Amino acid sequence: MGTSVQHALEQLKTTGVRITPQRHAILTYLVESMGHPTADDIYRALEPNFPSMSVATVYNNLKMFIEAGMVRELTYGDNSSRFDANVSDHHHVICQSCGKIEDFSYPSLEDVGKQAEKSTGFEVKGLRMELYGLCKSCQ
Repeated sequence: MGTSVQHALEQLKTTGVRITPQRHAILTYLVESMGHPTADDIYRALEPNFPSMSVATVYNNLKMFIEAGMVRELTYGDNSSRFDANVSDHHHVICQSCGKIEDFSYPSLEDVGKQAEKSTGFEVKGLRMELYGLCKSCQ
């Protein structure tokens, strides 16, 4: 188990959340896959090991992880929400053919938020950038 999974489990324990086998498996899958899965992806991957687990269990746990600040929900148009265990500031590039999502960082994008604050008077709380194209497999 990676240190980020251990850290996340410790974070949950400090909030008084009971670590069930299903909760542990969902969190481990999210942290280790880094593939921005949907709730259905997570359910299908874990169902062989947890045949009594329901899709609702996955959704309920994802909601709790989001509320704890451990996971971000990514919504893109009419598609199913995807979930990201990387809650650090970063952006996404999305394949228009297969839907694959990859993380990328570009530090100078922080300047965009500062410039927006300066020119509009807004207090910028976040920045979300999505680039669309075709991944190597779909080109």
